[in-house]
This record gives sequence, structure tokens and C-alpha cells, in this order.
Amino acid sequence: MSLGILVLAVLILAAAGFLAGRRRAISSAGGDPRRLHSLPGHYGQFAALLTAVPALALLAVWLMAQPMVIEQRVASLLPAGDASTSSLVMADVRRISTGLQRLAVTDGLSPRDVAGLSPEGLAPRLRAVGVAVTSMGPETLAAARAHRDLQDRLGFWMVVSVLATSAAGLGLALARIRPDFRARNTTERFVMVILIAASLVAVATTVGIVMSLLFETMNFFRLYPAQDFFLSLTWNPQFRGGSDLGIWPLLWGTMYISFIALLVAVPIGLLTAIYLAEYAGARARSWAKPAIEILAGIPTIVYGLFALVTVGPALRDWFAQPLGLGASSSSVMTAGLVMGIMLIPFISSLSDDIINAVPQSLRDGSYGLGATHSETVKQVILPAALPGIVGAILLGASRAIGETMIVVLGAGAAAKLSLNPFEAMTTVTVKIVSQLTGDTEFASPETLVAFALGLTLFAITLVLNVIALFIVRKYREQYE
Repeated sequence: MSLGILVLAVLILAAAGFLAGRRRAISSAGGDPRRLHSLPGHYGQFAALLTAVPALALLAVWLMAQPMVIEQRVASLLPAGDASTSSLVMADVRRISTGLQRLAVTDGLSPRDVAGLSPEGLAPRLRAVGVAVTSMGPETLAAARAHRDLQDRLGFWMVVSVLATSAAGLGLALARIRPDFRARNTTERFVMVILIAASLVAVATTVGIVMSLLFETMNFFRLYPAQDFFLSLTWNPQFRGGSDLGIWPLLWGTMYISFIALLVAVPIGLLTAIYLAEYAGARARSWAKPAIEILAGIPTIVYGLFALVTVGPALRDWFAQPLGLGASSSSVMTAGLVMGIMLIPFISSLSDDIINAVPQSLRDGSYGLGATHSETVKQVILPAALPGIVGAILLGASRAIGETMIVVLGAGAAAKLSLNPFEAMTTVTVKIVSQLTGDTEFASPETLVAFALGLTLFAITLVLNVIALFIVRKYREQYE
């Protein structure tokens, strides 16, 4: 049974539990709902929740634990080796196991048929279903068969356990329903627990992302020296040994392009927000603000094409070549200008909303003291709105640091250290994508370096957040 069908079966049981619980509550009260402590619907909700929630929770835990159990059992069947070799062999085992499943679906190949095939006879059949394996010896094939067998057996018991838990929950709910049962109180507490769990999803997701990056980064540093990664000024992945994976050229390109983008977006966006909030009339604001926000809805690939076809050649012909600074249309300046245009609506819209949120009493007090409109804007409104404006700029900076498509098409993919804004460079995010795509081994340093790059980028954005929070608190204390 597939996962989707299993979830659907649990939801159908929960719907049936709602109807059964409501009917049982009414029948237990002799057909008079007034004798019940709670509304009939509360009894139905109690039965539905007790039917679905424990079963779905068991399913989630099972899905998380099953791969670890299978990997541990199968790893004991493989010969001992170093970390990189074991990872490569386990990757082949997983691919062969997936191929065996596809063969069982497409060709009706049973486990007994698989046991009768040699590695040489099985390899072309796996290639026919789109599974490419680097090596497949007898031990690897045996481990893959065990992997497939464990997945099938644990999948069967998962279905049985989840459905049994759901049915047991339904039976327990129906057994507890009586006229004096406080179904409403129990249901509300149940829903409260679900709401608290839902509110922790973001926290758990963040922790999961950080831990996954951290573990894979530790695997990378076992294969590649950390001091070379953080101190080397060269980025030269070879995928055949002898690679130089220094992060500084990528960090320099990221910060250089982001700085140019913010240099374009912050003044234009902030001045636009001041005009729309303080000077523009209702008619001008009604069409100007939506027109600016349209920029936020343009896909980044379109901005990248705009940089590649229009902005890059224009900068090359008008500035780079006449000044002798370069002859390529892909450059830091190209990506920075286009990225700055993309960031304008983020900064202007948020800053506009923040300026409008400044209390009118501050404006009236300033006018009452004899200040002009421009003096009020400069000395009262902007300082009061500064914490929010810093947040808007931080959002723009985070978007600039994480942008990929504009950099790929506008700045190129050259990892270098240079002050010339008309040279091609690249960023951390572009290299994360390039290192994780293509025909590469996941356990190689050249692939695992993507996680170290991601963790470094996460640390940089965290530092930016801390600095912004310090600035916000400092000025907030001054005006409160």
C-alpha cells in the first residue's frame, strides 16, 4: 500500500469515527442531545481526533526511523572500509534497491527471480529502468536484496501498525463516550496540543536544517582540511583529486554583488517610500504603489535574461570597453544593477508601510513646534521608523545574498578575487547549485563542500541579523 493510500485510509476512518461518535453520543442520551454534557459534534470530533492523530503520529515516526534501521542493518552486511568508501557503496546499494523495486513493477521480477540473477545479468536490466550503478559485486548485490527485503517487510508492518492504531483509537473513543463525558473540554485540549505542535514546526524545521548542514559539513571536513577551506584564496574543484576549495573567492563575489545591489536598491527604495507615504497624493499613490510592486512578482529568471540580453551588453559597450576594464557582458556590475532593481519593491513597500505606521501624533507635535514638512520627515518620521526600515534593508540583503539565477546569467561562474566590477564573478549560492548537480559522487569532497558553503552562508546571515537587532534596539530605546 502506498503512503498516499495509507493516509487516505486513516482519514476515511477518522471521518467514519466522527459519524460513529456523534451517533453513539446521541444514542447514549436516549436520543435527547440536551442530556449530553457537550454538543454531539464535540463527541464526533473527539472520536475523529483519537482515530487519526495517534495513527498519523506513528506513521511520521516510522517514516523517520525506518531508513536509519535499514541502513544500520544493511551496513553490517558490507565489508568494512573508510567513511568515503562506505558512503559510496551504500549509495550503490540504495540505487540497486530502487532498481529492484522498479523491475518488480515493470517486469514482474520477484525476489526469487532476483536471487537467480548474477550481477552481470542484472546490470543491463537495471540500466533499462534508468538505474546507473558504478560497481555491483556479489556483496553489494546481496546487501541491495536485503535492503529491498527489509523495506518491503517494514512497509507491510507499517501499514498494519498504522491501521491497527487507527482502529484502536476509534474503539477507545467510542468506549469512552457517555452522556457525562466532557467531550468539548477534551477536544479543546487535544486541539491546543495540535496547535502548539504546529507552532513548533518552524523551530523544528530550522533545527533540522542546521543539523543536516552541520553533520554533512563535519563529513566534508573529515575529507578536506578546514584550514584550507577557510584560508585558501583559490576555488578549483577537480573531482579527481588535487582540488583547492577555498571559500574566499565565493564570499567576495557574494558580498560584492550584494553591496552593489543594495547600493542601488536602498536609496531608490527608501526615497520612493518617503514620496509615496508623505508627499504623493491619493491618485498618484493608487497607481504608483501597485506599479512598483509588480516588480516583486517578476520571476528571477526573467531578471536574469534582462541582465544577459540588455544590461550586460549595454554596460560592456558604454563603460567597460571604452574604459579598458573588460570585454565581457557578464560582470559583477551587471548582476548588481539588475538585482538592485529586483530589490526596490521589497524595500520600498515595507518602508512605506512602516512610515505610514508612525503615529500621527508625532507629526502633529512636530508641526506644532513650527517644523516644516521636510524637517518633520527628516527629524521625526525617519528616526521613529528606523527600526522597521533596518528590517526592510535586512530583508533585501538576505534576498540579495541568496539570489542565484540573476548571478548565473548576469555575473557568470568565475570564482576570483578582483576589485574590477566589470569582471565576471560568482557567488556562494551559484556554487552550491553547481556542486550538487551533474554526474558527481555525493560522498566526494567536491560535492560535500556545498553543505559547508551553506552553513557558512547561514552563519553570515545570522551575524547580519544580530547586528540589525542591535541597531533596532539601540534606536528603539531612544524614541520610546
